[in-house]
Amino acid sequence: MRLPVLQGAGDSDSAIAPHPLEELRSQLAGEIRLDRHNRLLYATDASIYQVEPIGVVIPASIDDVVRTVEFCAERGLPILPRGGGTSLAGQAVNHAVIIDFSAHCDQLLHIDESMRTVEVEAGIVLAHLNQQLAPYGLMFGPDVATAAHANLGGMIGNNSAGAYSVRYGRTVDNLLALDVMLAGGKRFRFDEGASERDPEIATLTRAVFDIIDPIAEQIDRAYPKNLRHVDGYNLDLLLAQRRASTPGTFDRVNLAHLFCGAEGTLGVTLGATLSLVPVPKERELAILAFPDVDAALEAVNAILETEPAAVELVDDVVINLALQNPECRRYVELMPRDSDPDAMLGAVLYVEYFAETRDALDDRIAALERTCQNRPLRRYPDAEERARAWKLRASGEPLLHGLRGRRKPLTFIEDAAVDPKHLPEFIRRFRAIIEMYGTTAAYYAHASVGCLHVRPMIDPRDPPDLHAMQRIAEEVTDLVKSFGGALSGEHGDGRLRSHLLERFYGKPICDAFRRIKAIFDPDHRMNPGNLVEPASMTEHLRVKPDRSAAEIPPVETFFRYDRENGFDHAVEMCNGAGVCRKMQGGTMCPSYRATRDERHATRGRGNALRLAISGQLSREAGPGWNDAETHRTLDLCLSCKACKSECPSNVDLAKLKAEYLAQADRQRGGADLARLLFGRVRQINALGSALAPLSNFLAGFSISRYMAQRALNVDSRRSLPGFDRSLFRWVRKRAASERSSAPTVLLFGDCFTAYNEPAIGRSAIALLENLGYRVILPDLGCCGRSMISLGLLPEAIRTINGTISRLQTVLEREKPIAILTLEPSCHSALIDDWCDLKLAHDPAEVRNLAQRVFSVEDFVIAHGENHPRPLALGANETGSNGKTSHRREVIFHGHCHQKALHGTDATVGLLQSQLGDSFVPLDAGCCGMAGAFGYTRDHYELSRDIANLALVPALRDHAEATILAPGTSCRHQIRDLTGRTAMHPVEWIEKLSRD
Repeated sequence: MRLPVLQGAGDSDSAIAPHPLEELRSQLAGEIRLDRHNRLLYATDASIYQVEPIGVVIPASIDDVVRTVEFCAERGLPILPRGGGTSLAGQAVNHAVIIDFSAHCDQLLHIDESMRTVEVEAGIVLAHLNQQLAPYGLMFGPDVATAAHANLGGMIGNNSAGAYSVRYGRTVDNLLALDVMLAGGKRFRFDEGASERDPEIATLTRAVFDIIDPIAEQIDRAYPKNLRHVDGYNLDLLLAQRRASTPGTFDRVNLAHLFCGAEGTLGVTLGATLSLVPVPKERELAILAFPDVDAALEAVNAILETEPAAVELVDDVVINLALQNPECRRYVELMPRDSDPDAMLGAVLYVEYFAETRDALDDRIAALERTCQNRPLRRYPDAEERARAWKLRASGEPLLHGLRGRRKPLTFIEDAAVDPKHLPEFIRRFRAIIEMYGTTAAYYAHASVGCLHVRPMIDPRDPPDLHAMQRIAEEVTDLVKSFGGALSGEHGDGRLRSHLLERFYGKPICDAFRRIKAIFDPDHRMNPGNLVEPASMTEHLRVKPDRSAAEIPPVETFFRYDRENGFDHAVEMCNGAGVCRKMQGGTMCPSYRATRDERHATRGRGNALRLAISGQLSREAGPGWNDAETHRTLDLCLSCKACKSECPSNVDLAKLKAEYLAQADRQRGGADLARLLFGRVRQINALGSALAPLSNFLAGFSISRYMAQRALNVDSRRSLPGFDRSLFRWVRKRAASERSSAPTVLLFGDCFTAYNEPAIGRSAIALLENLGYRVILPDLGCCGRSMISLGLLPEAIRTINGTISRLQTVLEREKPIAILTLEPSCHSALIDDWCDLKLAHDPAEVRNLAQRVFSVEDFVIAHGENHPRPLALGANETGSNGKTSHRREVIFHGHCHQKALHGTDATVGLLQSQLGDSFVPLDAGCCGMAGAFGYTRDHYELSRDIANLALVPALRDHAEATILAPGTSCRHQIRDLTGRTAMHPVEWIEKLSRD
């Protein structure tokens, strides 16, 4: 089949001939994206591959999908249905028309509670499905690690399973029916016995068994007998259904089970009917510690005798990477330990049990304790603690991409599965193959079903390593076959393993695959090159998508990238896992949550940066610092820093965005006026404060608002910040502290506390003085936060160099015991950005400074009983639990930088201890303001939409509550969108100390 030739990297986006999808645009309610930038954002998934699609269709409904498939049938265009794009074997990339179900085709259509079934569209996310099923006490059994962003259509295409497969099986075991459209444009509902009701389905079914029946014995012999196997088409299941059918009929045959695991190569799944299981009434997790992987695997079979719902392995490689990750470090602290607290964990096994009663659950845990009585064990009966502990396991795969060095733990033979009783010997021989080729591996995943994810360390740019990768894959295939196991137990074949299927199954079965595909897709237009007629596993690698390698050239950067092992590694850290596409919990990624657009997820931005900096978007060789589409992709990044902690690979998009903008300014000779003015917020605020209250009076005039709109692009719906008399002036006018010999603390006068909200500073000073400290507030200058976030890095570096010089002089003279901050965004500049920027000061000295920086709240709480005077907070009515009870509820919304870098635990802990049940910490993500971001006309509506996702509804639910928010942007957003005033937590703590 001859496909249309599209423009290449050096060509204009205006093709010589009209794009083959252009005519479809007017026929859909949804979107069609044909420009090269958007196409390349869909050229990768979570695998090692990069293949540029023909175009991307984002349907508004299933009707749009139907019309797209019909159109492609008329034009002979290949099709790739895509969900969350989290495939690890390259199934979700192709030179085809990609149909992205994830944005809009995500509806739950019908629940039958009595029959325990549900009908869904293919784009529904597993976690969202289970959330909607929870009120019925039901859930979908297969529970993949990517549940927060995995689409059911993708799970069906991949025949996914997850941690509880020993209890609930694979997706195919829970699939009743599929709504499918074939490449030729015909639509079918496949379910059990459909061939007895529909003559066309009967014809298809007979054609399939004309191929299967003659090779039945080979299928019986070759197909693995263990639970976890997803290699090729499910011919073994169909054969079993045929044998169970009434003689002369196909009444037990369900062609939906042929499509499940077919990786989109047979047709397009529009929707599905799924069987559901009851939510377990009782459940408990236990985790056991082991000195190494081998010891853990030796224990698995005995543990399986206790009938667990899951047994999952995590090795020391993942554990050590988690310790280096701000988000995941806390999960390692939940693990059991040997008697030596300094001993490193070699491996852990997660063992979870479900039961109908608490007594039955306790019996199973007791059996586990008897079985593994010599191993450290910790129980997690609390649901919240259990969920936190599981997050380490769920982060295993993406954490591995944080490993430094050229060699990475690549996905290519990571999914083999054998009978669990053979697992210890299998892994020993597996390890021997890897070590024979001079490398090592990481180990994690589903020990309960013998499906361990083994990730050898390979440099895909190194020809000898690529050769070793191919040889390891072949030898492991032979090893798996010798154990009667499965080449893939979960992740499928895709571009990685399809070429190994004939080695694994033999030619007759692979010929059957080809002939079966021809029944449903005679022109080979459905996800071509997967399962049938595959290419080499080393074609279209992400690091070498075409004939030449996609290298990141040397760049004179403004930031240091030591922690990322160099700028090139920082740019390539995103592995495509798609954790940034989650819609609930944490903060990442606020703009994706509001837009549901791949382009505006952290993954989309990471891809855009990698493509631009490696020159793949440029007409000329070298980095494309001024690529207009890349700037548009970065434009909706709020620089919230959530990805720095919540992304298991620690992709710091805020840092990379600032670097890219600064490099672009360097190339074109400067920044635009609006960015420069917003970057000088300290000077503007200082001037407004000096002129207050006149400045506030003048700001109320329409002409002032007009000037702000013209010069700064401020949206007319946004209120301007008010000014107040400077906090520095107030401190200078105060009488000298009587406690001159008291320990000194330095309060950093940020641009907002000093000039806009000095009352917060006065509360902080009062609180610290009540604790017995001498407080100094020197005017040190700006922390550089606004300049950093806007990419004005040369200006930021000059400003910060001056601020640090002044700070060092004061530290030498006054000898404060701590540097304290009130504004979280400024705090993050001091402890994070200062350490990364290439400043004139010694990096070690800057890091030492950062270690002395605390937020006022954290300092007050962390020092506890060590203050010169004890922290005495006024008590109100005391409840039966010993905690104070307040008539008025208090809610707390943390700042994004605070949550990303040092957490809110201390503040929340203190307020919880004092306010008891009257205190509610919100999990409401980002407020959407993000400093200058939310002010501008270009961003106001997105800023509002982000706030309306979680924060505004939460405030509405607590309409009478006192609101605490440490971030000035958060307080501003709350005031603009709800009319309510939020307090800084320090103001509230100081108030309690006076009561």
